[in-house]
Amino acid sequence: MKISTDLTVFCQRLGHSFAKPELLVQAVTHSSIATQNRGDNQRLEFLGDRVLGLVMAEALLAADTQAAEGQIAPRYNALVRREACADVAREMDLGAVLKLGRSEMKSGGRRKEALLADAMEAVIAAVWLDGGHEAAKQVILRHWASRIASVDADARDAKTALQEWAQARSEPPPAYVEIARSGPDHAPVFTIEARLSSGPTEQATAGSKRHAEQAAAAALLEKVTQ
Repeated sequence: MKISTDLTVFCQRLGHSFAKPELLVQAVTHSSIATQNRGDNQRLEFLGDRVLGLVMAEALLAADTQAAEGQIAPRYNALVRREACADVAREMDLGAVLKLGRSEMKSGGRRKEALLADAMEAVIAAVWLDGGHEAAKQVILRHWASRIASVDADARDAKTALQEWAQARSEPPPAYVEIARSGPDHAPVFTIEARLSSGPTEQATAGSKRHAEQAAAAALLEKVTQ
């Protein structure tokens, strides 16, 4: 099977040449355009999630042979969560080669975090099925290298850290309030304010509520711990 020029260039960014390119085509095919003769990437996404998890577990145990399970678990979660997968997908411009239905394209599907994360996991599965565990491992370690190196800084997300700070002072959990929303429906921008019952607040703006909440929590945590 011959693949398109854009997929060939994507393979170079990915770092894997497919012996069975039909696996890659399936991995980048969203359910919005799937047909009886053209499968989508949902089954591959299921497999890729497990492959990514195994490689990350191996990498973390090898990187720190003395760490306890309680130390490894938050690092692992930071590396395999949806946001990390979507960020890697953006870095390799996976969105540009996705095969989407017309309605999904119009709604900004190439930029949607959930769609990018699922496609990234599907691509990992395609590499694993095409070249085996070692091939998938090399691709994953190549694109997650900087995150593995800095994972301690990301292991405890800001909302969890802020909640723990509040609990330690017998305060209720922080509140997150949507202050504003702008932009088109397919690419909204949210402004979220994080509030502590004791009074301090901070705001942040991002392309998803989750990112805005995390950024606001990080800013508020920095404010109250200075």
